[in-house]
Amino acid sequence: MAKSPTISQCDQISDFCLLRCYPPHSLPKNRLVEQIPKEVFFNPDLVFLHLQYSLMSKIPFYQIDAFTENIFGGNPAGVCILDQWLDTDVLQKIAAENFLPETAFFIPVSANKFHLRWFTPELEMDLCGHATLATSHVLFNYLGVTGDELRFDSRSGELVVSRKGELLTLDFPSRKPTPIATPTVLEAGMKHPSIACFKSRDYVLLYESEQIVRSLKPDQVLLSQLDYGTGGIIATAKGDSVDFVSRFFTPNSSIFEDPVTGSAHCSLIPFWAERLNKTEMVALQVSPRQGKLFCKLEGERVKISGYCKTYLEGYISV
Repeated sequence: MAKSPTISQCDQISDFCLLRCYPPHSLPKNRLVEQIPKEVFFNPDLVFLHLQYSLMSKIPFYQIDAFTENIFGGNPAGVCILDQWLDTDVLQKIAAENFLPETAFFIPVSANKFHLRWFTPELEMDLCGHATLATSHVLFNYLGVTGDELRFDSRSGELVVSRKGELLTLDFPSRKPTPIATPTVLEAGMKHPSIACFKSRDYVLLYESEQIVRSLKPDQVLLSQLDYGTGGIIATAKGDSVDFVSRFFTPNSSIFEDPVTGSAHCSLIPFWAERLNKTEMVALQVSPRQGKLFCKLEGERVKISGYCKTYLEGYISV
């Protein structure tokens, strides 16, 4: 039989609730113990998690810059802590209100396992790298999660994130793109001819140089004639000072260029590993905010590593 929480653990729970989860004016009164489900009450880890993420009228919220070591760099992601799922319509409205490239929502499953979902301002995504990295940053640095590995249930299966110091590593599925004929609208909308076109979830356009990728000024209106589903357009080339560079565009989204796109590297890593004949690479996404990714191909999986910086801590009232 699992042991009851110790006095020390109860004190830790109390301190966490007072200092982390709730602002002073909304501290839970007599609900802390009453809300704990019977099946988790005698498991100290689950009790601690349940109280950590206890949902009142306010949702704890963090805004994290991912794949960067500098504030205002990388890709900003919202991270919302829930203890049970809200209606999908409400999650979508929160993401639209945040108007960030992605907002992540998660609920605890066990001490180091969580159910994770990602939303752009317009739709729910099947996979998002930078918001997963941001979520892991919050769990490790603000919510008292111990150990060096997290597991997430998601629409793309189980995802694992590990840490080594401040460096976080995503373990994602590989999505090697295959050659296709370049759609006429795509070629015209990018305003510069590519060497070749490939397709996985995203269109992948290969260009001659980093300078060309940096200088691209695509026509969003023209490109929006294509249906991209949950994907977009990757423009990539061999890098000048790194192994490869890229940019990522989503013509049907209100945010046309994504600053740093972890999930795009599920395609870029196997793509460039084959061309460069190496499995470990450093990549730079050359959007105005820029982001650096440390990449590794491991069979049918890719490892994508990067740093995060916290920009904002607060609460959302719904």
